[in-house]
Amino acid sequence: MAPGVHTVAVIGTGKIGELMLSGLLRAGWPVDRLLATTRRPARAEEITARYGVAVVDNLTAVTEADVLAVAVKPQDAEALLEEIGPKVPADKLVISLCAGLPTSFFARRLPEGTPVIRVMTNTPALVDEAMTAISAGSHATDEHLALAEEMFRPLGATMRVPESQQDAVTALSGSGPAYFYLLVEAMVDAGILLGLPRQVAHELIVQTAIGSAIMLRDSGEHPVKLREAVTSPAGTTISAIRELENHGVRAALLAALEAARDRAREIAAQHE
Repeated sequence: MAPGVHTVAVIGTGKIGELMLSGLLRAGWPVDRLLATTRRPARAEEITARYGVAVVDNLTAVTEADVLAVAVKPQDAEALLEEIGPKVPADKLVISLCAGLPTSFFARRLPEGTPVIRVMTNTPALVDEAMTAISAGSHATDEHLALAEEMFRPLGATMRVPESQQDAVTALSGSGPAYFYLLVEAMVDAGILLGLPRQVAHELIVQTAIGSAIMLRDSGEHPVKLREAVTSPAGTTISAIRELENHGVRAALLAALEAARDRAREIAAQHE
């Protein structure tokens, strides 16, 4: 299966499924090459009204699509595969966006030889700035990976990683936006504590975050060097950094990401 225009069915068009659907449309994917499935009729009407995409039942999606993008919640994946698994042709590409579920989970419930690719993206896909990690299952080829990259590149950046690293990816970039939002929330509160109006503090921090991220991406410098450039001897920044270190911010982040990684492993273990 060479990269190109294929019919893609998003099975389970919730938040992540809708992100993918809208991203493909923004990238110029033909609307008649997209299908969606939902559990609720009201959601189906919403998807069709918003995007013009045909909403079909799961078995129709399996029959008509070349690529099945499974975006249901992990706890719903087993029931879905009981329904569609025996009907999936072995040459159909299955892309899993189910957090925590390994490709082996799908391989056991699909015909022998079905290619499966595991994907972890994140919510900045809404503004075409996602980080998407892509891993091949045992029957997926370079062509399958290239097609997955073609589908997710419009949402932002893509990266191929070994599947053994996907739980760490989930902890770092999959959940990552939440950590930044929490940090911004705390810094806005700090700005208010220091006497700034909320909106002023918000604009200061958001633009600072955007500028810092672009510098990290475009300068090629190590974050330590960029931090040192802001940190003058006996200045304000080093006083703040001392307090962050005193309060164990670095250690807290290490522990937090380990906890997220461990939870991803637990989800996989619960659905073996």
